[in-house]
Amino acid sequence: MAAALAVRVVAGLAAAALAAVFLEHYGLAGPPSPLPQPRTPRSPHPAPGLGASNIFWGLQVTQREPRPGLGGCRAGAARRPDRRQNKGKFGIQAARGRMANLPGYSEEDKGHGKNQVARYQRKSWKYSAVRRDGSFHYVHSTPFGNYSFISLDATVNPGPKRPFNFFGILDQKQMEDLLLLAKESSRSNHSIWFGHFTTSTILSPSPGIRSIMSSATAYLCGHLHTLGGLMPVLHTRHFQGTLELELGDWKDNRRYRIFAFDHDLFSFADLIFGEWPVVLITNPKSLLYSSAKHEPLERLLHSTHIRVLAFSLSSITSVAVKIDGVHLGQASHLSGPIFILKWNPRNYSNKTHNIEVIVQDSAGRSKSVHHIFSAREDIHLRFDPLASFILLTDHCVVARVLFVMIVLIQLIILITFRYRAYPEHKGPPGFVNLTSFSLHVLSKISIFYHSVLLLTLYTVLGPWFVGEITKGKVGCCFSFGIFVDGHFLQGSVTFIVGILQLVFFNIPLMVYLCWSLLQRCFGHSFRSHLHQGKYLKIIPVHLLMLLLYVWQIYSCYFLHMTYGTLALLFSPLRTWLTLVTPVLIRCVWTLNSAELGTFIVQLKSHLSS
Repeated sequence: MAAALAVRVVAGLAAAALAAVFLEHYGLAGPPSPLPQPRTPRSPHPAPGLGASNIFWGLQVTQREPRPGLGGCRAGAARRPDRRQNKGKFGIQAARGRMANLPGYSEEDKGHGKNQVARYQRKSWKYSAVRRDGSFHYVHSTPFGNYSFISLDATVNPGPKRPFNFFGILDQKQMEDLLLLAKESSRSNHSIWFGHFTTSTILSPSPGIRSIMSSATAYLCGHLHTLGGLMPVLHTRHFQGTLELELGDWKDNRRYRIFAFDHDLFSFADLIFGEWPVVLITNPKSLLYSSAKHEPLERLLHSTHIRVLAFSLSSITSVAVKIDGVHLGQASHLSGPIFILKWNPRNYSNKTHNIEVIVQDSAGRSKSVHHIFSAREDIHLRFDPLASFILLTDHCVVARVLFVMIVLIQLIILITFRYRAYPEHKGPPGFVNLTSFSLHVLSKISIFYHSVLLLTLYTVLGPWFVGEITKGKVGCCFSFGIFVDGHFLQGSVTFIVGILQLVFFNIPLMVYLCWSLLQRCFGHSFRSHLHQGKYLKIIPVHLLMLLLYVWQIYSCYFLHMTYGTLALLFSPLRTWLTLVTPVLIRCVWTLNSAELGTFIVQLKSHLSS
């Protein structure tokens, strides 16, 4: 009892410590302490006001191929105010090709590798690419400054098929190239990085990709999207101050992003295509996405006008502005989609405030947007901790650690019980004592001990399968990586697949063997143990194991469909294990009772005591 209590106390303290670290690391909404890093003073002028200059905007989508009838929606566009543009309309066709497309690679392909996406990059970047593939730097020049857009290409070369294309990889040479691009961008007003993978799904050598892009205002990506609708908003901020903004997919959900730099203040809105009007408040900008390290936030306090971008298929008829529920007035049209309303920001310099803009067009459509802002730089908001966890955690490192821990725990248990003498249990034969006894039996019978030990070691060291890793190229998959076409791709998703294999089959198989051996030690055969009358305890065990076995069979089917017949035939961890498992289970129930004699006597002795 004392030992069990001690374990519970330690587990509780560990859980509390982990929760404290999580909340401290990823944060909750609320004002944290001021940022400790000093920053270079910025000029408070020019501040957002009456002028139609010092602003441009663009689009980001995650689809490469244009769809019929959608015109230039596929291409990101940079625009400056143009009086020739139809008043208040969304200039999709007019904006086409003015700036680079910001791609997140479509899920339609089997692989994200360079061999799969190169032909699309040649199309997407024909207007502005410095290089046809790989990472590169594009400078968007305006009369009021330069803005750098850096492509982060972490695609694996050669690109394996699913699921091993989930993580991107950067080698030392690529990191050095990206560092050079980051230094080149230091002369620009702002730099925006963009790519497919989130930083949490990129493997990179020290100091890490987040450190390399620390001078960027934002990193735009489109890999996890909304996690199937579970996380509608996946945004966070790196510890260095860079925003990481995941975008929902265009392919299925028609998500896209409009972003703007208004007097060097960065704003954006994630939208659904076909919903009009489109509204983006550029001044005052959202407090949540403000960064004193990268933006001249003091310009908000010196601004003279609230500024809004409003687009629609019909002319804009009304742009109403409210702050903290109080109607301030109707914004007037300035140029193109820009609407402005005079204000005094010093009236709102004491705390946080909520601005709401309601836009209506001549077709009767209406859109309301709002966000929290503050004119003070010492007030901050923190992002959703779950979104921050997803985007800031190095998932590959976590997967590696978990994989190694699970394997070590299983091996330690097996080897310990193998060489440990039978313990003298005291007290009633409860769950813990019977579990210990069943592990004792499994470890002492060589055929089962060596089978489970071999399976665990093979999961770590042995080749899982040999098959067509990428189109036309045969390779070999291990837990620690993949060998294909003379290349070694370091392990990433392989560790996650290994964890799933351990948790959903290897360990349950070991537990099922222990439970079956315990039934044999009670003197039951397969038939007799079914007639004990304890159906609610016995049948679920067999059904659960059967369900997991079906999962193992399905994994063989998935392997065949993805990597071909060769992979199905030469897959010790999938196909061969699926065939051997029924044989191993049959051995348990047909094992000669004489071999269990010692254990039966030990169990009876314990039960009688």
